[in-house]
Amino acid sequence: MTTLELIFWILLFIIFYTYIGYGIVLFVMVKIKRLFKKNYEDFKDDKELPEVTLLIPAYNEKDFVKQKIENSLSLNYPKDKLKIAWVTDGSNDGTNKLIEQYEGVGVYHKDERKGKINAMNRVMPFVDTPIVVFSDANTNLGEDSIMHIVNCFKNPKVGCVSGEKRIISKEADAAAGAGEGLYWRYESTLKKWDAELYSAVGAAGELFAIRTELYNEVEPDTLLDDFIISLRVAKKGYTIQYNPEAYAIETASADVGEELKRKIRISAGGIQSVIRMRSLMNIFKYGVLSFQYISHRVLRWTLTPLCLILLIPVSTALAVNEGIFDFGFYATLFWLQVLFYIAAGLGWILENKSLKVKVLFVPYYFFIMNLSVVLGFFRFINNNQSVNWERAKRAV
Repeated sequence: MTTLELIFWILLFIIFYTYIGYGIVLFVMVKIKRLFKKNYEDFKDDKELPEVTLLIPAYNEKDFVKQKIENSLSLNYPKDKLKIAWVTDGSNDGTNKLIEQYEGVGVYHKDERKGKINAMNRVMPFVDTPIVVFSDANTNLGEDSIMHIVNCFKNPKVGCVSGEKRIISKEADAAAGAGEGLYWRYESTLKKWDAELYSAVGAAGELFAIRTELYNEVEPDTLLDDFIISLRVAKKGYTIQYNPEAYAIETASADVGEELKRKIRISAGGIQSVIRMRSLMNIFKYGVLSFQYISHRVLRWTLTPLCLILLIPVSTALAVNEGIFDFGFYATLFWLQVLFYIAAGLGWILENKSLKVKVLFVPYYFFIMNLSVVLGFFRFINNNQSVNWERAKRAV
């Protein structure tokens, strides 16, 4: 085997392991774990249920206030044990005034806009319930979501619970909706297995909860607050559980351009998080959690997108040496890559022409995902990402 062939197989292994192999390994490990699984019973009656604060950070969300509050008030949880509070960060569209019209709903408003995490840091000292649930203003929660989340805390080792993000997908959805929906279904499966093995690796900002006492003020320039908050809970020796029966529903991005902007912001935050949480890669200290963190997060945000780029010239060189039109092993893999990127390109062209070809959605979305990591890296090193994120346009 030549040096070039060795590099090729290393690159291919990392890519395969990141997106497929880890899922296979995780599935096998979970199957073994199930032989020794201990179940915890749900809370038996309302008297046992703890008080909960549903905290909703918001910036200029007046179009969602009525829908979100009505959804929150309809949740299946004892009314005397569920506190609903909004924290509005610099909203100037009357969001806070609309919220104040609803009885029993608290609002913490400040005119100055400093970003979501600053708003959360500001309001958390006022939260006096043992559990706090965070939820985005533009999502609706399943009616039993709070109950499903709280029941997970019956296990004293659980410090954080993540709900599931569900994407509304219609038959006529664009590539953004179909690709994003497929991606989140796969992610949901991996999160479920992660949690079953030991701990989920991060929480979805649309819906997650922690034991209030475990919250520590987060650095004001943090880009992925939900990820940092949840992983720091896990670093304290607690687990992050994932319950797909607790879910938040939102529409897909309006188009892949909007989805790309959103993912670039997330990728910049992911790189920042990997740096800040680098101690979590110490497998001798954190064991299984480190294995899960590296496999599920670190590789996707750092090494694997680079491997995808390097694989192009390496496979091209091997295909040329073998005879690019002889369709040997390396030449065949080279042409498969070419077809994949052509499909992604066609997906982009057809998306802009409002033509829907579902077979192109997956390569298109996969390409967008990894492109966003590369662009997010440059945005991060250029310090060109504000904590004051603008919400992406969603599909109607």
